[in-house]
Amino acid sequence: MTELLAYFEKELPLINGFLNEETAKLQGLVRGVARHVLLAPGKRIRPVLTILSARGLGYSKVDIYPLAGSLELLHAATLLHDDILDDADLRRGVEASHLVFGTTETILAGDVLLALANRIGADYGKSRISSILASGIMATAEGEIREIAHISEPMVDRGTYMEIIIGKTARLIETSCRIGAALACDDRDLEDAVGNFGLNMGIAFQLVDDALDYESPSGDTGKPEGGDLREGKVTLPLILYLEMLQDKEAEELLAEIKNRTLSDARRDQVLKEIRKHELGTLTRQSAADYIKKAKECLSPLPDSMECRVLKQAADFVLTRSK
Repeated sequence: MTELLAYFEKELPLINGFLNEETAKLQGLVRGVARHVLLAPGKRIRPVLTILSARGLGYSKVDIYPLAGSLELLHAATLLHDDILDDADLRRGVEASHLVFGTTETILAGDVLLALANRIGADYGKSRISSILASGIMATAEGEIREIAHISEPMVDRGTYMEIIIGKTARLIETSCRIGAALACDDRDLEDAVGNFGLNMGIAFQLVDDALDYESPSGDTGKPEGGDLREGKVTLPLILYLEMLQDKEAEELLAEIKNRTLSDARRDQVLKEIRKHELGTLTRQSAADYIKKAKECLSPLPDSMECRVLKQAADFVLTRSK
């Protein structure tokens, strides 16, 4: 992981500098919201993946940072809108933007960040970049729509769960990688290889995130403990638990989740059972399978330091504790 850490240390000041400059230019009504979410502690994994993907295919120009930063703008926009939809209290360990600045201001800030990211992409003059950005935004919105529908009618369905996490998380990580490749070259096979790496890594990323919700206290994750269960989200640890129950027990629990009648005591019991049976660990094992697939996708790329760091970034996903 030494090369990975060194790469982040080298690139983060440039990424953060770009984000700081761009958010300072925004209109006053939304500037505070944008800076609140963007300048809070964050891993910046999406812009770094864009840089790694482009550099791994030979792109050496310094004009990559606005494009890389646009992925963080997109991600921040989704976080702002997600927190309103989920009525979340915390984001990255700090109070959610809509509680600090108001719902109207937060929605507008999310819209502005989406528009800014698209404008930055268009400035590169490559239609493929604009197309990739648009597809990533659409896939993310579709994933959120599927999740909302699933919350209203929760079920034990791994296929639906995978569609949700691919849409709401994995496609944007795929976009981060794919857009770097598209900037570096016009070889669609290489773009697909890097994009598929990002897709599989993104699936693993969300699987680990869902495991963390049942493994770690809020002080570690920056999110409320058991937040997914509280919000009615049926993620893999809960699916694994429901599959262990008798049909009637599972139906009763799903009904409580759907009708928002799950008591604090019942929720604590479910959390305890999921931890007892180490279902978070089983979820991480599923994530490990996708990380293996991700690294295999990089085989067409030339050997380079960036390619090694991409593989290290994939391995890091499995060790996340927040």
